[in-house]
Amino acid sequence: MISCTEFIPAYNELFRFIEQKQGKEAVVDFWNHLSDVFLTNLRDMVAAHGIRGCWMYWSKTLTEEAAAFTMELDEEKGEFSISMKYCPSKGRLLENKDIEPYKDYCRHCDVLYRRVLEPLGFSYELNISQNNTPDCTLKVKKTGSAGKGNKDSRT
Repeated sequence: MISCTEFIPAYNELFRFIEQKQGKEAVVDFWNHLSDVFLTNLRDMVAAHGIRGCWMYWSKTLTEEAAAFTMELDEEKGEFSISMKYCPSKGRLLENKDIEPYKDYCRHCDVLYRRVLEPLGFSYELNISQNNTPDCTLKVKKTGSAGKGNKDSRT
């Protein structure tokens, strides 16, 4: 079976190809589509389990991806966070000298997951300011305003 990390170079090149052919807005449209079609498991977990659903989803996916990370969950405060110490996705791109990382590669995480969580009543903050390194931080917090999130992630 092929590991999900084997697809990273293909994703990177697909993002670049879409932007070259149709522009950056088309890349974001593609990410929005992926979020709507393929992240139903995250949506279902969070809808059923609240903030704990974030923990359930990312503990499985990040382990499958062999990421180096720590997570924190405070159900009383309605807060969840990830400190990504090594993102295998970005890390593989940076380590492969034959591939230039797509300049906004890390932004796909922001668009995909924000699109799921904000409409469910959560704030979503992803710090990817060190875009030349394979690390980031994510904070999700219950806001109590389900259904009011922005479905269009073009900002």
